[in-house]
Amino acid sequence: MIMHENRLRDLREDRDLKQKQLADLLNIHQTTYSDYELGRLNIPVSALHILADFYNVSIDYLLCRTATKLPYPKK
Repeated sequence: MIMHENRLRDLREDRDLKQKQLADLLNIHQTTYSDYELGRLNIPVSALHILADFYNVSIDYLLCRTATKLPYPKK
C-alpha cells in the first residue's frame, strides 16, 4: 500500500479544507477521498497530478518518496 495518507491529511488540514472540498476538486465522493487519506485505496495518477498542482508540491512528496515539498520544474 502506498504510504501517503498522512501527507494528504496534513496538507488538507494545514489549509483548513474539508475532505468534501478535495473530493469535489477530484470529482469523486467524499468517502472515496477519505479512503485515499486512510490508505485504503490507491490514488489514480490523474488525481495525483491534480493534488500536486493544487498543493504546489511534487507527486513524490505526496507519495512520501521525498521530504521536499517543492514541485519539479514544468517543461
